[in-house]
Amino acid sequence: MSKTIKKIAVLTSGGDSPGMNAAIRAVVRTCAYHEIECFGVYRGYEGLIEGDFQKMDARSVKGIINKGGTFLKSARSKEFRTKEGRQQAYNKLIEAEIDGLVAIGGDGTFTGAMVFNQEFGFPVIGIPGTIDNDIVGTTNTLGFDTALNTVVDAIDKIRDTASSHNRLFFVEVMGRDVGHIALNAGIAGGAEEILIPEEDLGLDRLVESLNRSRKSGKTSSIVIVAEGDKIGKNIFELKDFVDENLEGYDVRVSVLGHMQRGGAPSCFDRVLASRMGVKAVESLLEGKSTYMVGLLNGKMELTPLEKAIKGKTKINLELLRVSDIMST
Repeated sequence: MSKTIKKIAVLTSGGDSPGMNAAIRAVVRTCAYHEIECFGVYRGYEGLIEGDFQKMDARSVKGIINKGGTFLKSARSKEFRTKEGRQQAYNKLIEAEIDGLVAIGGDGTFTGAMVFNQEFGFPVIGIPGTIDNDIVGTTNTLGFDTALNTVVDAIDKIRDTASSHNRLFFVEVMGRDVGHIALNAGIAGGAEEILIPEEDLGLDRLVESLNRSRKSGKTSSIVIVAEGDKIGKNIFELKDFVDENLEGYDVRVSVLGHMQRGGAPSCFDRVLASRMGVKAVESLLEGKSTYMVGLLNGKMELTPLEKAIKGKTKINLELLRVSDIMST
C-alpha cells in the first residue's frame, strides 16, 4: 500500500445514526494498524472550518462500539456551503498536515465532500451513515438495521394496546423520500397496511382495505406510514379521514420520531461499520478518492460519490407483494 498518506481525519455530519461510533472506531484502529496518524474532527464540517481536531489512537475509541449517536458530535454547517468556508476548512487541514478525509453521513455530507474535492483536490472517502437506507451503492446504510429493530419493537408494544382496546393505530416512521423503513418494519411487525412515498394507495382504497380487514374478523389494526407518504398532508389528516369514513374503530396516532435514530447499534450494524471503516482507510492509502464504501453482494465495494448522491434507490417490489399477501 502507498504510504504517501500519513495523516487521516474522520468526521460525522448530518443526522446521527447507530453505528457511527463503530465506524469511527474502525477508522481509527485501521489507521493505527497501518501506522497512520488519525485525527477526529468534532462537529462535522463546522469543526473542520474551525480546526477542531483531536489526535486519536486505538485506545481513544475503546468502549464506543456499542454506543449510539456519535461521540465526535454532528452539526449542519451553513458556512461550509460557501467557497470561503471550504477554503478555511482546507487551510486548517493543510496546517495540521492532514492528507485524507473520511466523511461519515448521508447525501448532504457526500455532496460537501465531493465539492470540497473538486475545488481543492483533497482526498475524501465517504461512509454511508443514515437510517433511511436511501443511498445508492450499498444494500445497507449504517443504522438502517438498528432503526428497523427499534421500529419493530415499538410496533409490537403498540399492538398490545391496539388489541386490548379494538383500536386502529397509525404509526408514523421516518422516511421523507423513501419507504424502506416503513416497508420492512411493516412486514416484520404484521401491519395491515403500509403507506410509502413510492406507492399512492389513496384514501378510498385505504378505507376499503380496513373495511375488508374488519369483515375478515380483525378487531384492531396497525397502519405504518412513512413520513413522506403523499396520501394526506400528514398522519393526523389520515386519522381524521378514517374517523369520518370508518365506523367501529377507536383511531389513534403514534409518531415514533427521533427514537428511531437512537440506541445501541445491532450486531449487523457493528460489523458493517467495522468493514466500512477498514475499507475507507485502505482505499485512501491506495490512492482512491471521491468514492463511497458500500455493501454490495456481500462485499465491500466503491461507488463514485456523484453516483451515490444523484442515484435514487428503488423499493423492493417483492416486499410490496409480500406485504399485500400478508395483510390478507
